[in-house]
Amino acid sequence: MTLAIVFLLFLGACEEKDTTPWKSLFNGSNFDGWTIKGGEATYEIRDDIIVGKTVFNTPNTFLTTDILYSDFIMELEYKVDSSMNSGIQIRSNSLPSYRNGTVHGYQIEIDPSARAWSAGIYDEQRRGWLYTLDNNPTAQKAFKQNEWNHYRIEAIGDTIKTWINGVAAAYLIDDKTDKGFIGLQVHSIGKDKKEGTEIQWKNINILTDNLEKYSRKSNLTPVITKNALTIDETKSGYKMLWDGNSTEGWRGARLDEFPENGWEIENGELTVLASGGGESSAGGDIVTKELFENFELQVDFKLTKGANSGIKYYVNTDLNKGEGSSIGLEYQILDDAVHPDAKLGNHEGSRTISSLYDLIKANPNKHVNPIGSWNHARILSDSTHVEHWLNGMKVLEYERGSEAYKVLVSESKYKVWPNFGEAKQGHILLQDHGDRVSFKNIKIKPILNKK
Repeated sequence: MTLAIVFLLFLGACEEKDTTPWKSLFNGSNFDGWTIKGGEATYEIRDDIIVGKTVFNTPNTFLTTDILYSDFIMELEYKVDSSMNSGIQIRSNSLPSYRNGTVHGYQIEIDPSARAWSAGIYDEQRRGWLYTLDNNPTAQKAFKQNEWNHYRIEAIGDTIKTWINGVAAAYLIDDKTDKGFIGLQVHSIGKDKKEGTEIQWKNINILTDNLEKYSRKSNLTPVITKNALTIDETKSGYKMLWDGNSTEGWRGARLDEFPENGWEIENGELTVLASGGGESSAGGDIVTKELFENFELQVDFKLTKGANSGIKYYVNTDLNKGEGSSIGLEYQILDDAVHPDAKLGNHEGSRTISSLYDLIKANPNKHVNPIGSWNHARILSDSTHVEHWLNGMKVLEYERGSEAYKVLVSESKYKVWPNFGEAKQGHILLQDHGDRVSFKNIKIKPILNKK
């Protein structure tokens, strides 16, 4: 008996202690340093535990840190009712320019349902599922129903890794957002659920220094989103317009093949090279070989200081065989602060970033990421209705061929082109305006004409 006790004490002494210099995100007594965003679910403190409770008729609610975190390692424990869905937001934001402050960003899923995707990665209010647990039955089985579960989350650079109860769950490489708050979600509920259902969190600790020393290896194969479709994009009918490696599917606007000079492909980025600021005077514009009618187009772009470029659609390469760019409607790409074009144009502000070039000014309250950072363009064209979006915000909309549209064209540089912008279909174009601009994640979803 005595020997057994001595042996157990010896084993305990030999157990490796956690020497990680954790910092607690929650002081155990109040919500100093935290703010509620989104809905009106309630949060309270009970025995050093944060308790969230569901409320009817309110959207998803988030208890968020006031501090924004970039690279970190975090560990915490949670216990969730088996009828609930929840999650932990990381690198998330709430911006006036994005759906009037809607919380969006990476979510580490809490999923007690039979699907069992706990510790998978969801992109809240943006792209949907990024990493599910369909192919990770070990992690699915690691979740403990109606008990405390432990998460480890590592967000370092463009890599996010998760563990549930010590089992590797997700491994994502994605550079959409590099900084934001951490949030504890109480999900919205329908009438089939019980109001006041609880989810609890405790021992919420974070590390922000010497991350390489404490980071763990994962035995999983990473999901890489760069120049690839997400799970939900695939389901909704998107396809890649550029594969990230080759010139497949593209040609010069005035060539049968891709330009030999003026463009480069490197590190998964398609870049038009600087050549002095001339319009289509070096490598020239490039266009899709395929024609598109109704579509939803997404493109990430990165400007250098003072740069000018554009994304054109409904382009007819048989027009304008002379100098300058091919003819089509243009989503303007510009360094508004430096390039003089921002103050020019036949309609005030219509040559600023995300505007319909020379025709319609984009919303001046748009959110533009700094020069050298990636911005996200989205163009929706369904029959005659067209929308321009920038970084999740709709910045303008118009009706092609309407009387108001025709008046704008008659007052613009495009008045010399009959029925400008009214073609049923056309190419997608990336413009060479003599400045260095990079593109990636170019994808499109054809839309069936319902009209």
